[in-house]
Amino acid sequence: MKTVLITGANKSIGFETARQLAKAGYYVYLGSRDIENGEQAVAKLKAEGLDNIEAIQIDISNPASVKQAREEIGKKLNSLDVLINNAGISGGFPQPPSSLDTTTIKKVFDTNFFGTIEVTQVFLDLLKKSDSPRIVNVTSGLASLTLHSDPSWKYYNFKGGAYGPSKTALNAYTIALAFELKDTAFKINVVDPGFTATDFNQHRGTGNVNDAAAIIVKYATIGADGPTGKYFSNDMDTVDKESPW
Repeated sequence: MKTVLITGANKSIGFETARQLAKAGYYVYLGSRDIENGEQAVAKLKAEGLDNIEAIQIDISNPASVKQAREEIGKKLNSLDVLINNAGISGGFPQPPSSLDTTTIKKVFDTNFFGTIEVTQVFLDLLKKSDSPRIVNVTSGLASLTLHSDPSWKYYNFKGGAYGPSKTALNAYTIALAFELKDTAFKINVVDPGFTATDFNQHRGTGNVNDAAAIIVKYATIGADGPTGKYFSNDMDTVDKESPW
């Protein structure tokens, strides 16, 4: 049975991603900053008959928590097949770049950028032992510099000094990591689930969690001939959903 760790999976898109992968036969480690919330999420899925799932406490902004999660999973596994870096924070909106407190910017980057890197690096040894390791870094359409420079883009007016830039930085890191590991079995991509209605945006999104999770699952389970170092978005109208950087 293949294995997957999903951070920030106790609710919303992460939770639905856990459900879909469990249904697909993966053993899911459902990461949650608060273990009680994680256990409650697992209980819901087990009530649906999904027993191949368990909660793992992991606060990606806390390196000690990340290392503890690695130790816990390392006691159970010799390898990890999939890492989905889903956990993230918005930092609150609006985020006027000219006046946004740098404390807020640093907090957002500590989670969305540095925290994701921390998780990736700490779990990389387990992933390297998989025959087909996959990493999906969950990003945002607001990370695209090309689209942000296009006045005709439907989200052109949604700009800010913390959240979007943190995801742009994550995109850049993903390209670099995918390049470093391009001659291995790794497939590493960034995936934007689209503007999805969740409590992250006070349910103002136009998409649903089922579709949002589906595109994440797609790139978490791609075959050996699949892409690496690419950026995909549910908000793109093209068949392949590839987004410009």
